Amino acid sequence: MDTYILGIESSCDDTSAAVLKNNKILANIIANQDVHKFYGGVVPELASRAHQQNIIPVVHRALDVAKINKNQLNAIAFTNGPGLLGSLLVGASFAKSLSLALNIPLVEVNHMHAHILAHFIEDEQQPANPEFPFLCLTVSGGHTQIMLIRDYFDMEVIGQTIDDASGETFDKVAKIMGLPYPGGPLIDKMAREGNPHAIKFPHPKIAGLDFSFSGLKTSVLYFLRDRLKEDPDYIEKNKLDLSASVQHTIIEILMTKLRKAAKETGIRHVAIAGGVSANSGLRQAMLRESEVSGWQVYIPKFEYSTDNAAMIAITGYYKYLKGDYAAQGVTPFTRYS
Repeated sequence: MDTYILGIESSCDDTSAAVLKNNKILANIIANQDVHKFYGGVVPELASRAHQQNIIPVVHRALDVAKINKNQLNAIAFTNGPGLLGSLLVGASFAKSLSLALNIPLVEVNHMHAHILAHFIEDEQQPANPEFPFLCLTVSGGHTQIMLIRDYFDMEVIGQTIDDASGETFDKVAKIMGLPYPGGPLIDKMAREGNPHAIKFPHPKIAGLDFSFSGLKTSVLYFLRDRLKEDPDYIEKNKLDLSASVQHTIIEILMTKLRKAAKETGIRHVAIAGGVSANSGLRQAMLRESEVSGWQVYIPKFEYSTDNAAMIAITGYYKYLKGDYAAQGVTPFTRYS
């Protein structure tokens, strides 16, 4: 008998709903919030209010696209964290109410685990599923981690940022350059036309497999402060090389630790996940490494890289199969544990 899962994602500023039939996505609907562009970053209160406006239309549209009735659903899976508390509460409250109304199980999903399990969505355009055990570099606006994945739900963080996340660094540097939010994709776009070796930025010296990006942000800030004193138009004249150099530095920091993790663990199956996995430079670096080091590389389909409910639905599907349900009293959490 087929299993239908409704996935709900509301951890930050995207309201998303997906319908999954077994391990295949029938619909994956995302409503973005443009209001944050005016503030140069996500405003939590505005995000939660927008989720309240978007969640019912998004869920209705997902069911409509999937061509199923809500009474066919077997379970409701929702993001329970980490993320913005107000945003998470909207998704959690809706999921709880719908599961009660339909009398079907409620499944809570860890947002970061879901990014990883997005690799197991059945999709003709997505390569083969990763083989256990594998390493996964999870990179987003709020997290940067190297995780050892032994099974669908046996995951261990073996390296993580001690301060800022890589995605946050992209956006903060973009803001320093005067680019609109979100700046990460803009830096990626301009980097394709720039010289990645034009400007040398320092790499942090952090022991083990951990990362640090706060020093890079400070370095870029001071570098541009000094150049702008000499030439007020420096950024505009050099934005392509600036973007390429910053992106190259961030990717090299990530890849250096990932190579070290692969060497220490002896694991040659390596994946990337999270919003920054959509970055073209990182994707190219992974493909190059597969040729140099013989890694079997897994890169998610673009639409499963950024925040989406499809990844919540597939994670909910595997938890549903093992009977791992949530109680109505479950509360959202804001930080990764």
